[in-house]
Amino acid sequence: MDEKEQILIENFEEYYDLGKEAFNKEKYNTATTLFFKAIAALCDLLILRKEGFIPSSHSNRFRVLEEKHKEIYNIADRDFPFYQDSYTQRMDKETAELLKEDAEKIKKTLGI
Repeated sequence: MDEKEQILIENFEEYYDLGKEAFNKEKYNTATTLFFKAIAALCDLLILRKEGFIPSSHSNRFRVLEEKHKEIYNIADRDFPFYQDSYTQRMDKETAELLKEDAEKIKKTLGI
């Protein structure tokens, strides 16, 4: 495993673990944000492993996922609006839980 992969895995674990802490404290906006960041780190790891680079932006990440990794794209694309909304709206337990489960699903797909 190279250094970039290791950093992405460590970032995923940090976002995911802190997301769980926030979730358990019923801080659903923070949990939603952190679970999406965990998802983004996993998406970047997938792209690094399969395509050989780390995307430079959300739009670059989504473009590569849509073209080459449709199943993961569908998850990230569905969840991204929740991440955006978490800045201006109140998130609920169900939304945070959905992103948590999606992070777990992608993690399993990547074999982490």
